Amino acid sequence: MSVTYRKFGTTKKGEKVTLYTIKNAKGTEADVCDFGAILVAFRMKDKEGTVKDLVLGFDEAKPYLKDGNVFGGTVGPIANRTAKAKFLLNGKEYRLKVNDGENNLHTHLKKGFQKSLFSGKAKDNSVTFTIKKKDMAMGHPGNMDVSVTYTLTDADELVIHYYATTDKETYINLTNHSYFNLNGHDSGAIFHEKVQINAQSYTPIVKGGIPTGEIASVEGTPMDFREEKEVCRDFTYGFAQIELANGYDHNFVLDNYDCNVREVAKVSDEISGIWMKVFTDLPGVQFYTGNWVGVKKAKGGVSYGPRQGLCLETQYYPNSANEDRFPKPLFGPDKPFDSTTIYQFGVSQ
Repeated sequence: MSVTYRKFGTTKKGEKVTLYTIKNAKGTEADVCDFGAILVAFRMKDKEGTVKDLVLGFDEAKPYLKDGNVFGGTVGPIANRTAKAKFLLNGKEYRLKVNDGENNLHTHLKKGFQKSLFSGKAKDNSVTFTIKKKDMAMGHPGNMDVSVTYTLTDADELVIHYYATTDKETYINLTNHSYFNLNGHDSGAIFHEKVQINAQSYTPIVKGGIPTGEIASVEGTPMDFREEKEVCRDFTYGFAQIELANGYDHNFVLDNYDCNVREVAKVSDEISGIWMKVFTDLPGVQFYTGNWVGVKKAKGGVSYGPRQGLCLETQYYPNSANEDRFPKPLFGPDKPFDSTTIYQFGVSQ
C-alpha cells in the first residue's frame, strides 16, 4: 500500500490543488484530489491484463472548476434536488439558490462542497479530506465540520466514509457523483453494460426531477432492475418517466434499509470483464445515465457525450427535506452524519 501526491493545478484564487494516488498490492490505483474531494481516476486491469481507467474526468484541476457534470465530486451539504429551493425546519423557512429551473440542485453549483477546496491528509491506504462550513453559508443552517475519507483495500474496494458534525439541527445529504464506465472512460457508450439494483420501488418525478412523493413499484416498468439487464434494454420514450429525464435519472428505494451497510447494486461489463458492486448504509441510490453530458476535451483529449458513464449515487431521496413520506436526513449536535459507501471491483474471465 502507498499514497503519493503531486500538484494538480490551482483554484481561481491561486490555491494549490493536490492530487493523491492510492495504490494497493494488486497495482490498482485511485486518484483523488482536494478540490471537491473528487474521485479523479480508478485504474485496474481488465480480463486481458490491460489497465483501464473506469472514471470519467479530467487530467488537471482547471476543468473541474467549471464542470457542470460534477464528475467525481463530493456533493453537499444537500445533494440532489430541493423543490422550490426552500425547506421548512423548526418553523423557519430556509432558502437555497434557485439554480435548476425553479428548484435547487446540489445546494450551490459554485460554492457547494463539490466546488470547494478541502484540506487533505494521507495515512496508510487512505486519504481524508476535511472542510468547514459556516452557519447559513449557501442558505444552509448550521456550522459544520465535514470529513470524507477514501480508502483503497487490497480487495479492490474503494471505501468512502462521510462524517459531518453540526452545531444545530439541519439537513445533510452527502454523496459521490462519479460517472463509471467499466470498459474505460474513453470507450464510448455504456449501452452494453449490465445493471442490477436491489429495489422493488422507486420515486417517480415530475418535470424538473422533483419526486411526486409516491413510492411506486418497479414491477412491469423500465425501472425494474431487480434482475441484471443491459442498461438501456428497456430505454423507451414511450414511458413517461424516461421522457421526463431523457433517460434514467431517478432515485431507487433500496431494499432492506436498516442503517447498516449492505449490497445494493451491481454493474458488469462483458467486454472488459470488470464488474462493480455497490454497498451502502443509506436508503436510496440515484441512478443516472449521463443523459446530458457533453465534454469536448477530457482525459487524454477524448470527448464525452451522453450515456458514456453511469452514476450510482448513494443518498437520501431527492427533496427529502420537504417530503414527510421520505426518510429524513436530519442531523444535529447529538446526531452526526456518519455514512459509508463501498464500490467493490473485480474481474470475470
